[in-house]
Amino acid sequence: MGKTFSLQSMVAGGWPTWALFAVVLAVAPFIFTSGLAITVLSQMGIAIIACLSYNMLLGQGGMLSFGHAVYTGLGAFMAIHALNAASSGAMPIPVSAIPLVGGVAGMGFAILLGYVTTRKAGTTFAMITMGMGELVFAMSLMVPEFFGGEGGVSGNRVVGSAVMGITYGPPVQVYFLIAVYTFIAVGLMYAFTQTPLGRMLNAVRDNPERVEFVGYNTQRVRYIAFIIAGFFAGISGGLGALNFEIVTAEVLGAGRSGAYLLFTFLGGATFFFGPIIGAVLMVLAFVLFSEFTKAWLLYLGLIFLFMVMYAPGGIASLIMMNVRVAAFGKLRQLWRSYLGLAVTGVVMLAGASALVEMIYHLQLAAGQGSELKFFGLTLDVAGATSWVGAVVVMAVGVALFEMVRRRFAREWGEIQEFIEQELHRRAS
Repeated sequence: MGKTFSLQSMVAGGWPTWALFAVVLAVAPFIFTSGLAITVLSQMGIAIIACLSYNMLLGQGGMLSFGHAVYTGLGAFMAIHALNAASSGAMPIPVSAIPLVGGVAGMGFAILLGYVTTRKAGTTFAMITMGMGELVFAMSLMVPEFFGGEGGVSGNRVVGSAVMGITYGPPVQVYFLIAVYTFIAVGLMYAFTQTPLGRMLNAVRDNPERVEFVGYNTQRVRYIAFIIAGFFAGISGGLGALNFEIVTAEVLGAGRSGAYLLFTFLGGATFFFGPIIGAVLMVLAFVLFSEFTKAWLLYLGLIFLFMVMYAPGGIASLIMMNVRVAAFGKLRQLWRSYLGLAVTGVVMLAGASALVEMIYHLQLAAGQGSELKFFGLTLDVAGATSWVGAVVVMAVGVALFEMVRRRFAREWGEIQEFIEQELHRRAS
């Protein structure tokens, strides 16, 4: 606890890391220039802030929340109303500051609702946040004067005259505004993890009894962290309001809160960069993957299931484990196994996906004929050939994958044993 916050602690990841992050944000729209790409990039920036703010609760504080969309959603509604007030001249506020209105709103509602929710921890906290989320969502349909009913509230982000040619009409200009907010918000949230409060929040997550024993109020620590998370969640919602120029009750729903939870976990809640990976995957799943198949939610559920079973630390933990192996010069020994896992995994998934797509076609698109396209192949759900072929491909893939997996497990165990011996040797 004696460690104090400094600029050096903020950039503990190294200036090159932050510089690379800034360059990626700045260069991305020049590499991916299509309208769809700009939209996807903008949504990724918004999702990164939302998932990182959620991880302040889940990963850093051990608070499983089922209602985080309340604060992103209410921040979005306040931001869109502020935008409309600016358009009418009732509020002299620049468009670039509208997300801050959402942030202040998110923080205000977190102060109000968080006082109740953070009085309990664990499962009780999770159930209270779920109740709060359902309560606010129900209110959104009961108060159409503020929430706009089923149609939501729309606005126009082109307000006043252009400043240095910036009107925020073109989507690329909105993207750069989102990129600036994303970089600053990510930096501030990382800085929070290095403060005494951020360290104490980790202690509350790991051992609340000891924190109480040394004289700290665990409820107050959770409450303050909840407020800060609400602020950044509101900024995310405000950026979303500017990006889409419409806010509906869907942004307050349990589905949105569940998405924050699921993809933060998939990315890796125990690492700071994990939610960033999860946010990118969330946008790709909702915007792109959902266009390829109607069964995308089934695939997403299966991925989540296997991650919980075999990699509970998320994708970030898999990356860090391999970084550890690379640090000891042993990663080269695994490339053949990784290649084998990738190839056999693709074969296994191809057979399983073909079966899923044919089942979905029978249930949802039988009226469009018996044939469907699957990665350039034509499958016929009315004949036995396609079904038998899919089963055979999946069975062969499973058998080969299991063979490669066993060899990989043996090699991985030997490498981990070597690393442990090397660490003991260095320590002695």
